[in-house]
Amino acid sequence: MATAALDYSIKPPSPFLALMELPRALMEAGMLPIAAPALASLPRGDGHPVLVIPGFNASDRSTRILRFYLRQMGYDAHTWDLGRNRGPRTIGDGGEKLIERIEAIHGRDHSRVSLVGWSLGGIMARVISRRMPDKVRQVITLGAPFAGTPRATRVWRLYEMLSGHRIDDDQSLSYLSEGAMPLPVPATAIWSRDEGIVPWANCVEPYCATSDNIEVSGSHFGLPVNAAVLYAIADRLAQPEDDWKPFDRRGLARSIAYPSSGHA
Repeated sequence: MATAALDYSIKPPSPFLALMELPRALMEAGMLPIAAPALASLPRGDGHPVLVIPGFNASDRSTRILRFYLRQMGYDAHTWDLGRNRGPRTIGDGGEKLIERIEAIHGRDHSRVSLVGWSLGGIMARVISRRMPDKVRQVITLGAPFAGTPRATRVWRLYEMLSGHRIDDDQSLSYLSEGAMPLPVPATAIWSRDEGIVPWANCVEPYCATSDNIEVSGSHFGLPVNAAVLYAIADRLAQPEDDWKPFDRRGLARSIAYPSSGHA
């Protein structure tokens, strides 16, 4: 399989942004009641299944608000049911446990599953979608550093300690390189230029006819509770399965996501 080159020149976010992660995430969560009317005004979903994959060392508890919102909007939102996300230690060296979870969801009514992956969960969603495109409808990543080197993140040492895997061994680099290439299904990357955990430049979707990038303003920890992110996810999930189009930046998102959006 061909692999994509990894860019080692990108630096980690600033220490100040990293220190501000938690207070910013709490502020973003606190803004949700204000944004609720706008979020509720989006088109209702078609009921198709959506699997939400948590970020590194996070569990399904971290995505409760996101899944609640998606269910309210008419989607069949699912937990991943694999505990804390600690990389291959959790999903298996070949991702077999995550593959089994997607197959179980798909098997209920044979509807293709949309994957929403936060951070490390987004990297997993990209790799797994390449291995089973017949069962995946689209991939949406939230601050997922699927390009570049993991040493540009603020948590790479913690990842090595908890996952039991070195980030620069052959398996890890092959996994990252596989995830960095354009996907065989529609893909949208949502990322923040001013987050403090991963460099935004490593989260950018490579351009193709069925890819898009949506820039929001916010923290890394706050992505699953950021009103602009919820808006973008709901908009993307509402796309017809056979008529996917890029995000319309002229809509209501401007009243929630104050920065501009676009392909980087």
